[in-house]
Amino acid sequence: MTRTAVVTGGGTGIGRAVAARLVEQGLDVVITGRREDVLKAAAEEIGARAVVVFDASDPDAVQAALSDLPSSVDVLVNNAGGNMTRRLPAPENLADVKNLWFANYESNVISAVLVTTALEPRLADNARVVTLGSIAGRRGSGAYGAAKAAVEAWTADLAFALGGRGITVNVVSPGVTEDTEFFGGTLSEERRKKLVGNPANGRAGTPADVAAAVTFLTSPEAGHITAQVIGVNGGAGLGR
Repeated sequence: MTRTAVVTGGGTGIGRAVAARLVEQGLDVVITGRREDVLKAAAEEIGARAVVVFDASDPDAVQAALSDLPSSVDVLVNNAGGNMTRRLPAPENLADVKNLWFANYESNVISAVLVTTALEPRLADNARVVTLGSIAGRRGSGAYGAAKAAVEAWTADLAFALGGRGITVNVVSPGVTEDTEFFGGTLSEERRKKLVGNPANGRAGTPADVAAAVTFLTSPEAGHITAQVIGVNGGAGLGR
């Protein structure tokens, strides 16, 4: 029987690369996102299915989208999110600080929690759940790093809640990953070098690097790997 996957934020960057790899592995892949034109183009190019556009951090939007999502899910990849610190103006007062922190938490934590909770009754036995974290969750990076650290804590709890059904729950935590909208080609060379750091392999990551790790964790062979944070950063962050 064909396994079914849902990839949030699947229209661009890492999410698109993950969806493409899963399609190559023979899965029936549904991608979601906030931009209909981007989703439709990606789905057509990689052979996935696009659903109604929705904001994964909006409870009403997630609820409304359920009728268009698969009735049984073997793989869930929570990729939707982003660093809202880059998108919002610099805070000028305490209210702005609060809004910035909430925005990062909603974008990266609430989005994953809502989609996973909504689809939990549809997760098949031995399903796989992978959420995208970040090296920032261990290094800092203000509100964004704190949100990604929260993703790790939630993942550990969820792994034990679902483990009795053979469902695994993990985080894939990339370092600097080029060719994504997250960075969007806006980094100066000085900033890029600082963020990349000094990886063992001497380079930044690519969406394909991250997708390879996610693909393995979502495979049937990865049934004894759960509640883990898998770094994909070329050694820029040590896994210990």
